[in-house]
Amino acid sequence: MKKVLILSGSPRKNGNSALLCQEFAKGASEAGNDVELIYLRDKKIGYCQACYYCKNHDGVCAIKDDMAEILDKMNAADIIAMASPVYFYSIDAQMKALIDRTVAQWLKIRDKKFYYIMSSAEDTATVM
Repeated sequence: MKKVLILSGSPRKNGNSALLCQEFAKGASEAGNDVELIYLRDKKIGYCQACYYCKNHDGVCAIKDDMAEILDKMNAADIIAMASPVYFYSIDAQMKALIDRTVAQWLKIRDKKFYYIMSSAEDTATVM
């Protein structure tokens, strides 16, 4: 049994990213894994201040918010899946803030399998 952590970055409660995360969680659970799904929209995650307080404090961030708990869960997980809709050909702000905040422990979060779930839509014909 593996510990699977799914981080959903979408701000929309019933959007495509949420649906994809739920299906990923269902499949991982049916395969016998311990699964946790976190919706970043429900968490308070501040922006990295690039102060590097974490560098001199064993990976503890100066910002006191929900990120410390998420970092603990990321470190404990065997598999991490991150999901985001495509915003301006990139990830959304919620996921970007989370990724930036992993700087506090980026050397500790290792030996994991990572999956990235992306959703996008286009309602016009695009010619490149």
